[in-house]
Amino acid sequence: MVEFLGRRNVQGASVLEVGGGVGEIQVELLKRGAATAVNLELSAAYEDEALDLLRAAGLEDRVERRLQDVALDAGAVEPADVVVLHRVVCCYPDYQRLLAAAADHTRSLLVFSFPRYNAISRFLLAGQNLGFRIRRVHFRVYAHSPNAMLAVLRDHGLRPALLHRGLAWQMAGLERSAG
Repeated sequence: MVEFLGRRNVQGASVLEVGGGVGEIQVELLKRGAATAVNLELSAAYEDEALDLLRAAGLEDRVERRLQDVALDAGAVEPADVVVLHRVVCCYPDYQRLLAAAADHTRSLLVFSFPRYNAISRFLLAGQNLGFRIRRVHFRVYAHSPNAMLAVLRDHGLRPALLHRGLAWQMAGLERSAG
């Protein structure tokens, strides 16, 4: 993800990361010249480690961290040059709403990762969800069709520039269409 964005020049860019966890991707993009980053997270569990990471990198003044769901409260977040969703879409039940909100906040580039979509991955995710149910954990994981996800982003003016298929995870990089 960082390599794809770095090749597109992030100098002076604003970054919005949805579900950025402790923020490793933001830190790398800031080190490569991005100006600022906003991290939207649904869990406060990452905050202490995230602040330690930012302090260690000397970047705490360039990152804003918020507990916020961009799909439910899109108006509370400013658009950014670069939007990142790393291993987030698979944790969100309404991928259309999430990706539409992310695309609408993208001025230039969007990059996201998601699990492979095949019988094996869907079986493994179903097993993981069964384990969550047994343990009475409300969290669920989802396998969404890559074609359907890319269609949402295309409908919001983004065009694919990269599709990388790894063993377990895939990544797509998209650019804002001119006009």
